[in-house]
Amino acid sequence: MLLAIDSGNTNIVFAVFDGDALRASWRSSHDIHRTADEYAVWLTQLMSLDSLTLKDITSVVIANVVPSTHHCLDTLCRRYFDVSPLLVSDPKTVLGIKVLIDRPDEVGADRLVNAVAVHDRYKGPIIAMDFGTATTLDVIDGEGNYCGGVIAPGLDLSLEALYMAAAKLPRIAVDRPKRVIGTSTVTAMQSGVFWGYVSLIEGLVTRIGEEFGAEMTVVATGGLSGLFSKASDCIDHHDPELTLRGLYIINQLNASK
Repeated sequence: MLLAIDSGNTNIVFAVFDGDALRASWRSSHDIHRTADEYAVWLTQLMSLDSLTLKDITSVVIANVVPSTHHCLDTLCRRYFDVSPLLVSDPKTVLGIKVLIDRPDEVGADRLVNAVAVHDRYKGPIIAMDFGTATTLDVIDGEGNYCGGVIAPGLDLSLEALYMAAAKLPRIAVDRPKRVIGTSTVTAMQSGVFWGYVSLIEGLVTRIGEEFGAEMTVVATGGLSGLFSKASDCIDHHDPELTLRGLYIINQLNASK
């Protein structure tokens, strides 16, 4: 079985594939101080709930955007799974797509994984929209080439900055207000953040399509993608498993190397 690890700035996701079927997945807040041993204990307990053991894992693929956690994840794979992990960020890793930007080495592993997945699952040209710590919109042409994209502050990051910078504004949760015009401080903040983000993504999708010169299929993924997919007609598909599927595809591409 394959263990796919999506290591982001805010969360880390572990998923087990049995063949091409996603058997189970687990999400944890990302603590850079957590050790390989701690992850092993945590995974052992969760895997057992799905009738899995550490010995069931025969290969591991990792997309990691937090360099400081590389040693921990590598140690986890070698010590507890007895495998050398496939790293998306390794220049030798086959992705099956071309990265057509000024400095290909600067593209986050998660963005490349999403590009691989959307090209495999949908018809291009495509915008892969990922609602994570940052909100990213990545452009993939009809041949699957990664053409660049947009990086904006993530929703939770924006809320935290607003709370920290304004003395009288409370910390609020992300929610979809019924009205744009808020009648209290909290609803006004919710409206500004939520509907402001809807306007942000709709405006960017329109501008990207105009600049690219073609109608784009928009695929949304990430923690808050479900909330925004219901709020905007510019999103064609909601695919919460997109990144994990991309990791599976990349592992398959490199399995015969």
